[in-house]
Amino acid sequence: MKKVLVVNSNPKPNEISFGLRLGEHYLASLQAAADVQIERVNLYEENIPLIDGSVLDGWGKAAAGETLSEQQLQTMGRMNEILEQFIAADVVIFITPMWNLSYPPLLKAYIDNVIIAGRTFKYTAEGPQGLLNGKKVVHIEARGGFYSEGPAQAMRFTDSYLSAVMAFIGITEYENVVVEGMNAVPDRAEALLEEAKQRAEASVKRMFAQV
Repeated sequence: MKKVLVVNSNPKPNEISFGLRLGEHYLASLQAAADVQIERVNLYEENIPLIDGSVLDGWGKAAAGETLSEQQLQTMGRMNEILEQFIAADVVIFITPMWNLSYPPLLKAYIDNVIIAGRTFKYTAEGPQGLLNGKKVVHIEARGGFYSEGPAQAMRFTDSYLSAVMAFIGITEYENVVVEGMNAVPDRAEALLEEAKQRAEASVKRMFAQV
């Protein structure tokens, strides 16, 4: 049985979110196709520490063998919990909206908790090397406009960033399943979701054939 970690960065209820509805369809298709254990994380319901002055100070103290404050110990402990949960998963499914050409801020905060030198990547004489080879990532994304082709494709910063940062830590088995254009053509929104659901089913077959 493979461990699947679902990271949701959308605070909306499922019924009014195209991305979350697509995500639930993906998970239902996955559970029908493979023996998996699913664990969910809602970033808007969890404590996701930010890298701030206290965290940077704590990292410096830890490296120097100095005593951390009680607050720093609690924060570092929580960051380590997030990291260990991410490392333990065989598959990570990110469900994200595109907000103003980027992510909700809590997703960046989450990523900052798992891109850790010595744990998920290391520095070598040849440059940084990812340590999480063998994992898979699926990025389920909702975009109000059309960004898959045409001039707007250059502004698709969300998926380009997530795929790059996952590759940086060694995860190269990666797929992006998108539902887009719902705000641009609202009369076709449900049809666009149905088309995306078909792509989701095809992704499950590709990504989980050997699970």
